[in-house]
Amino acid sequence: MAEAVIMPRQGQSVESCLITTINKKKGDNVNVGDILFSYETDKSSFDEESKTSGTILALFAEEGDDVNCLDTVMLIGRDGEDISGLLPENINKSENPAVVEQSVGHDDPGLPHDNTDIFTGGHGNPPLQESPTDGETKISPRAKNYAEQARVDLSKVIPTGPNGRIIERDVTEAVNNGYRLYATSDVDVGTTAPDRPQTPVGVADTPFQKGALDADSYTDVKLSNIRKIIAKSMQASLSEMAQLTLNSSFDATKILNFRKSLKDLLASYSRNDTGVVPYENITLNDIILYATAKTLKNHKDANAHYLGDLGVIRYFNSVNLGVAVDTDRGLVVPTIFNADKLSLNELAKQSKKIISEAQNGSIDPDKLKGGTFTVTNLGSLGVESFTPVINPPQTCILGVNNITRRIKQVNNQDIFYDCMGLSLTFDHRALDGAPAARFLKELCVNLENFDLLLAM
Repeated sequence: MAEAVIMPRQGQSVESCLITTINKKKGDNVNVGDILFSYETDKSSFDEESKTSGTILALFAEEGDDVNCLDTVMLIGRDGEDISGLLPENINKSENPAVVEQSVGHDDPGLPHDNTDIFTGGHGNPPLQESPTDGETKISPRAKNYAEQARVDLSKVIPTGPNGRIIERDVTEAVNNGYRLYATSDVDVGTTAPDRPQTPVGVADTPFQKGALDADSYTDVKLSNIRKIIAKSMQASLSEMAQLTLNSSFDATKILNFRKSLKDLLASYSRNDTGVVPYENITLNDIILYATAKTLKNHKDANAHYLGDLGVIRYFNSVNLGVAVDTDRGLVVPTIFNADKLSLNELAKQSKKIISEAQNGSIDPDKLKGGTFTVTNLGSLGVESFTPVINPPQTCILGVNNITRRIKQVNNQDIFYDCMGLSLTFDHRALDGAPAARFLKELCVNLENFDLLLAM
């Protein structure tokens, strides 16, 4: 019996997911464990494995589609079996199911099997012609985005998707055949030039670009869903907040010595081969996170959300620490919940877990929200000072910089010491400069006296 493959729900707050890659097309045989398609939420990506063996009988989505969770993406079963009872509601069930199967999904980029008679050119690559229109053009989100960027004349595109829908391969065919829209002084915008050859791909066709562009001189890469989310969030942060950054530094000698002692102790356990390691490989970043979580307990303005629409500032009783993580897909910020209640070892263990999950794209989307304060560390990249951007609706974000050698006076003598810089950006709507500076100062003192902080 045929089985429906649905879009999984990744996290209670996730309503839909974007399909990034479809690895199987209609008619392909699949085995248990095969990757059927890949998809992503706002900031996580996943692979959907087949839980059954059989043949792809139908596809109801394509790459770039935003599919509601629990909606059917494809059907797997035996060739020729009846799938009418499993068709999604948006498919016309009165049609012959066999015809529906032929009309949906990612077939070969050539002609649809049952629709060769619609082309005047027969088999092969047919010349494009006017598409029949009966109101609004049916087009997938991915194809629409591509068509807008390439300025394709949609009236010249022949749809090969489900129910007369234009999909990306149809737009690509139109681009290859030169059906581009012009915007020049002698041709109206939105019309196809009637007396001049169509513009080939890579040739300037606006009054603001003169001459031909070398196709090898640039590469267009479509924005990922994650990149769009990051862009929207950062633009809103900078345009809607009154952000100000304070820079300070502290003597990192004690935390460096503490870190070295931990590494030496771990090495001794390894040499003794006891098989028991009492604690995590605690990093400088873990130490910063621990000190930040403990210090925030005394500064509620920095551990808060500014909710202007509600006319309130929400102060939190616990510190849910966001950790900015650089991934191949873009910046994500997983959360260590109740970080202020964790020991240094517990916090280090949790931070490594969520950072690893974020980097490999397997993190639960519910762990990417709920943060009350964020730490972003660019010290390993040699950054001496920067202006981190607040993650709304949080009121602060801490930037961690690199370690430099500086001189200070001790007993009237100049001595060198290892100095680490910190950059605190705060929302001036939620707190003033003095409270923000007091938090930053106390944090620096706690880090300079980290041994005493551990004893508290």
